[in-house]
Amino acid sequence: MDHLGGYSQLLSCYVWKLKNCKFHMCSSEAVATIWTIEQVHRNYNFSMQKGRGRTSRIRRRKLLRTSASGGVNESHRSEFIELKKWLKERKFEDRNLTPAYFPGTGRGLMSKTSLREGQMIISLPESCLLTTDTVIQSYLGPYITKWMPPPSPLLALCTFLVSEKHAGDQSLWKPYLDILPKSYTCPVCLEPEVVDVLPQPLKAKAKEQRARVQEFFASSRDFFSFLQPLFVEAIDSIFSYSAFLWAWCTVNTRAVYLRPRWRECLSAEPDTCALAPYLDLLNHSPHIQVKAAFNKETGCYEIRAASRCRKHEQVFICYGPHDNQRLLLEYGFVSLHNPHACVYVSTEMLVKYLPQTDKQMNKKISILKDHGFIENLTFGWDGPSWRLLTALKLLCLETEKFMCWKRVLLGEVISDTNEKTSLDLAQKICNYFIEETSAVLQKVSDMKKEKVSLINQLILVETLWMEELKILQTSAEILNSLQTPFP
Repeated sequence: MDHLGGYSQLLSCYVWKLKNCKFHMCSSEAVATIWTIEQVHRNYNFSMQKGRGRTSRIRRRKLLRTSASGGVNESHRSEFIELKKWLKERKFEDRNLTPAYFPGTGRGLMSKTSLREGQMIISLPESCLLTTDTVIQSYLGPYITKWMPPPSPLLALCTFLVSEKHAGDQSLWKPYLDILPKSYTCPVCLEPEVVDVLPQPLKAKAKEQRARVQEFFASSRDFFSFLQPLFVEAIDSIFSYSAFLWAWCTVNTRAVYLRPRWRECLSAEPDTCALAPYLDLLNHSPHIQVKAAFNKETGCYEIRAASRCRKHEQVFICYGPHDNQRLLLEYGFVSLHNPHACVYVSTEMLVKYLPQTDKQMNKKISILKDHGFIENLTFGWDGPSWRLLTALKLLCLETEKFMCWKRVLLGEVISDTNEKTSLDLAQKICNYFIEETSAVLQKVSDMKKEKVSLINQLILVETLWMEELKILQTSAEILNSLQTPFP
């Protein structure tokens, strides 16, 4: 009965987590926890049916250990078995990591053994990388070479992905294509009504992104038509917008960086992207630092651990010090407790609570623009940024103190009155954002009930807003403490 007790204990752990989840029951964490509970149930039922011997007990103990660490080993799944065979044929075999499913982050890589600081995590041979060289050396090469003007490196990669996916079982890259996401959650893929409930700065960038990708597709259609001799089916049915969008998102969200190269048959745009099978299963954490680069001497793309990692823990890399709006725009996810997360303050919000009678307002705004203090003004986990407070201090300068604006930009204190007024203004802006964010969260909650088909997209947007609400509430508390010295 030991195995039954172990499963019961594990299930109790996840049920407790679900009941005490800090997010709504439909949040991504809750959904992932429910999935894990179902997995444990399935594995328990399977084990009860398939065997009670020593081998079965060992397998069950391994399952319990990996589940308790947060990840469910997936190396037994057919797509990963085929991927590892394919990688082995290309001279890569991983002894440090194994594919696993993790609540909250989904598929990732788990350590098989303890990893020490500086240890090589992955060394992926160049033969495994999908680059523009791969494309040029393929059946697409002669067509790319003849096409004028030369296609961009990005177009070459996207074209190859669409073509290989269409080839299905005939594709030499099938094992890799089979583990790629079937769809993406970047804003360019979200439904318009979901984009409309994004924070304003992100909404504007999302619409720009969508327009840019649509234009990229439209301008590439003649090139796709040129490829018709390679296919039996009509080219428009293969290179549809949805297929192209999938390929564009694959490159945009998963590519690693290579040093710029130049190919005569490609345009002059930077050729720096490469897709790295298996390596791209590593998930992002803003708290992790790794050393990642292509090593010319070894001919491999290498990743070394910058810190220790225990056995059966998820291994992360860091995509960069990005805030959550940037992560959602470029990669399609939100990072919980992201230290780089922030809430942006627009120019309109800066002046929303200032007196309309200030005759120097236009001049003050002009000074802020000229000195780069009109953008990247934010609230963060540490409260209002120095740039935001500096901009507010300049905007709050009394008429007789206006000539001190240079001292303000240098960070000097002009007067207690100016300090208090700028902090009061920051508090008003913060409170406004808290009210607005709460209202949007209620709207998203209502949409989840009305538009069930969009539930996953709405959960993603909801998570972003909830993280921003926490930041604003923290900033409000900090501003209260900053105002204490002033009467």
